[in-house]
Amino acid sequence: MSTPIRASSILPGRREDIELHTADGLTLVGELARPLEGEPSATLVCLHPLPTHGGMMDSHVFRKAAWRLPALAGLAVLRFNTRGTSSVRGTSEGAFDGAVGERFDVAAAIEYAEFHELPNIWLVGWSFGTDLALKYGCDPAVAGAILLSPPLRYSAPEDLAVWAETGKPLTALVPEFDDYLRPEEAGQRFAAVPQAEVVGVDGAKHLWVGDAEKVLDEIVRRVAPDVPLPLPTTWDGPMETGDVSAYADRTVAAFADTPVPGPAQRRAE
Repeated sequence: MSTPIRASSILPGRREDIELHTADGLTLVGELARPLEGEPSATLVCLHPLPTHGGMMDSHVFRKAAWRLPALAGLAVLRFNTRGTSSVRGTSEGAFDGAVGERFDVAAAIEYAEFHELPNIWLVGWSFGTDLALKYGCDPAVAGAILLSPPLRYSAPEDLAVWAETGKPLTALVPEFDDYLRPEEAGQRFAAVPQAEVVGVDGAKHLWVGDAEKVLDEIVRRVAPDVPLPLPTTWDGPMETGDVSAYADRTVAAFADTPVPGPAQRRAE
């Protein structure tokens, strides 16, 4: 009997808590989710929204990716808390550094994926995480990047120039009603990267509430093009249920007006 896949649904997969070790001596907490059987066809390294305002490895799109995509699309999903960030998984060492020290966090995640021979590594950044992908993610081990709600706040034209020079695939999913960068302006800003694809998503907003399924379909379309789309909305096998109430006070994300509870973190200037 088919069961609807809901926000709290956890489909079968191999999930393990992991630690990343940065070049400047910090330990970051994370999780790696892989298909239950066989090897993944590609790997998503998730870079979360602004941690001072609720962004974390469990931000809802990334949580759903980790809970669904190993089973539905045969993907590995690596998500982690950047320095000073807390979630149910725990708190990473260090403090928020305004996209400066986080360069070591991105490098540690890519290094982990490469060392563990995870295939076809793609970065998936969301909001603040898109700036980290643009600034620090154009690594030889990375196949390409997908940007969700890119504000282009911390990244600079020279970062786009690096991506343009490499020719690596770069896709920006831009909500029609984004708070910071909407599709028309995004098209103009990303024109500096000839291979960049800007996809406007009708009706969507910065936080992708109600649109996570569209986002997951678009991610899979690019990293695993052989997987039929749209992804299934029901599941015939065993399914667990996650406790989404644990995230009730963390539903805001990048640049929201009200900071969330959590460890003291230094705000970017």
